[in-house]
Amino acid sequence: MLRLLQPVRSIHLAPILRLGAPLNATEIRKTLKFEFSKDNQRRVKALLAWYPQAEWKGALLPLLDIAQRQQGWLSISAVQAVAETIKIDPMEAFEAAQFYTMFFMKPRGKYVVSVCTSTPCKLRGGDEIFEACKKTLNLEHGQTTPDMQFTLKEDYCMGACVNAPVLAVNDDMYEDLDEKSLSKILADLRNDKLPPAGPRNGRFASEPKGGLTTLKIPPPPPGFMMQKLPDPKKKKCQ
Repeated sequence: MLRLLQPVRSIHLAPILRLGAPLNATEIRKTLKFEFSKDNQRRVKALLAWYPQAEWKGALLPLLDIAQRQQGWLSISAVQAVAETIKIDPMEAFEAAQFYTMFFMKPRGKYVVSVCTSTPCKLRGGDEIFEACKKTLNLEHGQTTPDMQFTLKEDYCMGACVNAPVLAVNDDMYEDLDEKSLSKILADLRNDKLPPAGPRNGRFASEPKGGLTTLKIPPPPPGFMMQKLPDPKKKKCQ
């Protein structure tokens, strides 16, 4: 047992301890087992081709993302596999994985519901949206339903302030929310039906809700207002 744990720093065992798993050699070996799939090996190879080998460290976050998409979360061995691939100290990979909120160091739900409560969303009802999610899913921030269907997160700024309030479900953004549209989204997800992403108030994107106020006519053609160049075929007067 001690021989098994010796190369593993204490921080590496934190995800296992948080899960409440029994600390025995068999369970730890299972948790430490990870290999990139053949498809993901090709993705990793293509990604690293963009970097000089001395700068492979720059691919750390994309590789962690690939590993998480394959496994659903980042186990100890998944992070170690990424570190070995780009030839960095495993602790550097763990520091990144535990710093960024998009990475999960323990199993998460099938649908990660991230609600924005930064200032613009807060002013537009983001807190109420988050409270409605907590009530509907019976979860607090960072918790996962027993059936592993949902994980709930409170996040800060998703870059869609003009469409506040917003939430994300995995990679999809849902904007201009109210409690009625939120209820419909969560009901669809319970039935494993992913609703189409985008605004929920009739807007196509982030244009004014009452219609366009500018850019109402087609844009001028290329070269508009530019000085005409002389015709090279015409000879200049001597």
